[in-house]
Amino acid sequence: MTTRELDAIIAENVARVRRQMADAAVRAGRDAGDVRLVAVTKYVGTEEIRSLVRAGCTLLGENRPQQLAAKAEALRDEPIRWHMIGPVQRNKIRRTLPLVEMIESADSLRMIEAVDRVAGELSLQVPILLEVNVSGDASKHGFSPDLVVETLKKVVKFPHVQIKGLMCMAAFDGGLDVARRDFRRLRMLREEIRKDGFLLPKMDLFELSMGMSHDFKVAIEEGATIVRIGSALFEGIG
Repeated sequence: MTTRELDAIIAENVARVRRQMADAAVRAGRDAGDVRLVAVTKYVGTEEIRSLVRAGCTLLGENRPQQLAAKAEALRDEPIRWHMIGPVQRNKIRRTLPLVEMIESADSLRMIEAVDRVAGELSLQVPILLEVNVSGDASKHGFSPDLVVETLKKVVKFPHVQIKGLMCMAAFDGGLDVARRDFRRLRMLREEIRKDGFLLPKMDLFELSMGMSHDFKVAIEEGATIVRIGSALFEGIG
C-alpha cells in the first residue's frame, strides 16, 4: 500500500469516527468539543502513525512503556502528545514521565507514590487519571470504587501529581447495555465525589476517560470526555 493510499484510508476512518463522536455528543445534549479522541497506536507502526498525524490526530495513546519510548523516539519530529493508557511498572516510570502529557492508568497507590517521587526528582508535574475497576472484573486493573475516595484523600497531598479525573474499561462480556452500566457507574462515582466537595478546588475530576472502538458512542452518551480508539481508525489497511 502506498503512502497516499494509507493516508486516504486513515483520513476517512478518522473523519467517520469524529462524526460518530459528534453525533453521540449531540444525542446527549453535549458540546462535541468537550470530548477528546486519543488514538491508540498499540498495534501499528510509524507509517500508520504519521498518516494519523496528517489526518489531524496528534493526541496518541500507548499501552506499553517500551513501545511508547521507541515510537516517541522514532517520531520525535512529529507534533505528537502522548498519553500512557496501560500499566506502568515502577522501574519504567523514570523513562516514561518525560515523554507523556498524561498517565491515564494510575491503578495503585504504590504506583502513584512512585510517580510522585520520580516526578519530583525530574522537576515535573504529572497529570494522572485514577483507573477504576467499575465492572469488578478480576482480570482488570484499577481501584475498587469503594476505595477511590480514600485513595484521593491520600493522593491530593502529593506535590508532583495532579489528579485530573477517572478512567475505566467496561466489562468484556455483556454488550453495550453492560458497557453503558459501567460508564454510568464511573460518572456517578465522579459526581458523588464532587458533591462531597472535600477535594475541591484542588482537583475537579473533570476528565472521564472511557470508551473504545466498540463502545465509545455509549461512553460519550454517558459523559466521557476522553475516548481511547484504536482499531476503528485502522479499518481497511490490512
